[in-house]
Amino acid sequence: MQLPPKVTERAFERLAEIGAADQGQALRVAVEGGGCSGFQYEIALDDPKADDLVLEGAGQKVVVDSISLPFLSNAVIDFSEELIGARFVIENPNATSSCGCGTSFSM
Repeated sequence: MQLPPKVTERAFERLAEIGAADQGQALRVAVEGGGCSGFQYEIALDDPKADDLVLEGAGQKVVVDSISLPFLSNAVIDFSEELIGARFVIENPNATSSCGCGTSFSM
């Protein structure tokens, strides 16, 4: 059964910190072909589109297009702050393997 991805409170808080909604933008999480493992995540601020799934929290929005949605079923979109930098990360139970860059995976 496909369930929509979940967005953590920390991810929504980070979007609020950078003022995404104030600029009328949402965090777009997409899956595209390519990368070192076959698929890669594309994460960027973007304008919501009509066919997007919209996940809302803390006055912020995360959007996923209909083509990427099956690849992100049950995934968790989070924000991580580590010594090497801070970034949005995706914990994806559908990925059978991923690579060191953290943005590419295979299914």
